[in-house]
Amino acid sequence: MLYWLLYQKLYPFFHPFRIFRYLTFRTVFASLTALLIALFIGPYVIQKLREFQIGQYVREDGPQSHQKKSGTPTMGGVLIVIAILLPTVLWADPSNPFVWVTVFSTLAFGAIGFADDYIKVVKRRSLGLTARAKLFWQMLSAALVAVSLVVLSQFKMFSTNMSVPFVKSLRPDMQWHWAASLPHLGFLVFLPFVAFVVFVLMGSTNAVNLTDGLDGLAIGCTIIAAGALTVLTYVSGHVVFADYLELQRMPMVAELTVFCGAMVGASIGFLWYNAHPAEIFMGDVGSLALGGAIGTVAVIIRQELLLPFIGGIFILEALSVMLQVGSYKLRNKKRIFKMAPLHHHFEQLGWHESKVIARFWIGALVFALFALTTLKLR
Repeated sequence: MLYWLLYQKLYPFFHPFRIFRYLTFRTVFASLTALLIALFIGPYVIQKLREFQIGQYVREDGPQSHQKKSGTPTMGGVLIVIAILLPTVLWADPSNPFVWVTVFSTLAFGAIGFADDYIKVVKRRSLGLTARAKLFWQMLSAALVAVSLVVLSQFKMFSTNMSVPFVKSLRPDMQWHWAASLPHLGFLVFLPFVAFVVFVLMGSTNAVNLTDGLDGLAIGCTIIAAGALTVLTYVSGHVVFADYLELQRMPMVAELTVFCGAMVGASIGFLWYNAHPAEIFMGDVGSLALGGAIGTVAVIIRQELLLPFIGGIFILEALSVMLQVGSYKLRNKKRIFKMAPLHHHFEQLGWHESKVIARFWIGALVFALFALTTLKLR
């Protein structure tokens, strides 16, 4: 909105407004705007959540040290979503379709998390949405994102060719071209791409959700992952950097740098209140929205295969749950970890919560830095 007003409309009459055309300038201001929004309205959100008695429910089978967190205001992800989307609308180019695809994804997955939190906390039920309902709505949201990208590909604004780390010449096309000759079944051409996007987005959202179990853990890892995505989106859309690094050059996706910058700022602002001991928790509304945003940006810039490194801790947390459940069912109730997700395992080993958080942040940073080094290791 400000980009449209100050640059596109007022720049011809007041030339200093040309500064608003620069992506780096708008990204910095989007990040600062998101940070200030989170810091200033954070206390108000916390107060209102307390007034409505929207407090965290802590499972009895979880670590005993977490029982004191019961009643801490949750659903703070609403604050994160507002702090991301408002600066994005203000500072990004409103004519860019990728901005709106990412905004939709964030809102859609955030709405699923909101419904789940609302049923659990406000309706006072032990479970929110059923697992089947939750997965259905996640799958539908992810499919809509994929279909919107397919439509954009028909206008030559998006490519379904995937980037492969370490191999600059390998860019497989996620399409079944043979299906184009089938009468009335031409849509099957894009079925592999749609299925892959659904897998990536559902995996990303649930991985962030599983990581959200300690004060500041998930949001701290999100700051690092969003920072890495900010760099990746910028270089993917920059003509010089994209050519130098031999990346697929996608000029229009560069505008997502503003969105990623806003995600960094909003996450830092939320961490101010979520740091140990937490005054507020993000809830599913926050974790699903952030996971959807991270996954969608990775898909748009065609760096899905880097997600295991961009969000390395998220992946390890999800894998720990999958391995624990698989071992319990297939090995006669034998467990691999003392408790899953992985951060609880280290708590059971005697690590203090703050130590687990700090070391997981370090791990997330190492993963993200490695992801960025792959840009040159081709």
